Amino acid sequence: MATVRGLTPKERQRREDRRAAAAELFAERVPQAEVARRLGVSRQAVHRWHRLWQAGGRAALASTGAPGTKSYLTEDQIRALQADLERGAAAHGWETDRWTVPRIRVLIYETTGVWYASLGSLWLLLRRIGFSCQRPVHRAAERDEEAIRTWRQETWPEVKAPRRASGPGSSSRTNPPPR
Repeated sequence: MATVRGLTPKERQRREDRRAAAAELFAERVPQAEVARRLGVSRQAVHRWHRLWQAGGRAALASTGAPGTKSYLTEDQIRALQADLERGAAAHGWETDRWTVPRIRVLIYETTGVWYASLGSLWLLLRRIGFSCQRPVHRAAERDEEAIRTWRQETWPEVKAPRRASGPGSSSRTNPPPR
């Protein structure tokens, strides 16, 4: 399920329902401490809700939307960005088919005209729409897996020094362990 700035729609609705229940309890003149206990929230939250409820009724407790600043991109632009990213970097003219955050910033600017000055805020957008950091595994082009396997099985056991026999030991040079 897609999240909107950290909360799923189900979680957002649960919070909305909790505030609505608080409004009903306020209307019934239930003490704030009891409201907090019944709803499983802090007394500070209930106190804040009560002040809002007194000033504007139940409507004042309605959600004002996701916290933080609004996205620079519309939902349609975000869906188009996801499709562009899934096509790959090579499809957009990059030499390698590897997306980096600076490349994605250029892609967004070329397709929408929006320039993300902060790579951090762009990274938050990417995480919100389901992308994660992936580090490629670098392997030498000349790597010979069969030669490596042979060396590990045959050469390494011959080269490896045998372990000392177990027994009492000491880190002191002047006082060796008793024999």
